[in-house]
Amino acid sequence: MKRRCFIHTTGGALFAANALPTAAGESEAAMQEKFHISVAAWSWHKMFFNGEIKQIDQPKLAREAGATGLELVNAFFPSPQYSYLKKLMKTAESEGIRILLIMCDDEGDFSSPDFREQRQAIVNHRKWIDIAAVLGCHSIRVNAGEKHISPDEDMKTAAASFYELCQYARQYGLNVIIENHGQRTEDPKWLAKLIETVAAPNFGTLPDFGNFPQGTDLYKAIETLMPYAKAVSAKCYDFDEKGNETKIDFSRMMDIVLKAGYQGFVGVEFEGDRMSEIEGTKAGVKLLQRIQAGS
Repeated sequence: MKRRCFIHTTGGALFAANALPTAAGESEAAMQEKFHISVAAWSWHKMFFNGEIKQIDQPKLAREAGATGLELVNAFFPSPQYSYLKKLMKTAESEGIRILLIMCDDEGDFSSPDFREQRQAIVNHRKWIDIAAVLGCHSIRVNAGEKHISPDEDMKTAAASFYELCQYARQYGLNVIIENHGQRTEDPKWLAKLIETVAAPNFGTLPDFGNFPQGTDLYKAIETLMPYAKAVSAKCYDFDEKGNETKIDFSRMMDIVLKAGYQGFVGVEFEGDRMSEIEGTKAGVKLLQRIQAGS
């Protein structure tokens, strides 16, 4: 209880000072721009796993790419200790970068029919909510879990789990958000129904432009998820000589995003092979900047 009170006192204050308003309640300054641009740290995952960079280097990389926000990945944390979190936050502040959210993977299955496994997933994610609060994030991104019994049964189990996790996150003013990221969430209608079933104000989506099975109408899928969006992932793979993404029509995607009333951060997530991760990330940010400027 002492630990929770400590984090609530320190992290909660930081959240209040640093959290960016979501589409539901933008500040006047935020309304002056159509949207803001961030970078998902996964964009540099090859460099990270090759030992070329550390997590502490990522705020600088985000700033050099031209972004003002950064989305962290839980697997990149070398330490969850408070002293390291303060150092990471200070580094981000010195670079003019806001740490927005933590993408959480490999922390359990929320839709598991095994009660113990389901409970463990909830417990495992609580620590990332605590950490996100200290870093001034607005959300943690979670996964719904594996396919088990049926779409309806899996939803029922996952919804109960997420409702409980959302209640824990509310003490910090944090959101719990789900990306279309494999398994059941590849079906945008299933994911939208999950959000409505949980019916928690701090539960929403993180629509990703590219994480759908082959043959999916990407634009219709994103349109389905945008009413629940609390973050957006601009997945990109390659760019032509004019700087346009070669697989996804970014102008069309961003038109869908903005028509939904969203004015938060749009995060570049580069996963290409032809360009380097540094080049690809910068190209993604540059494309969004062009759209932001209306050109």
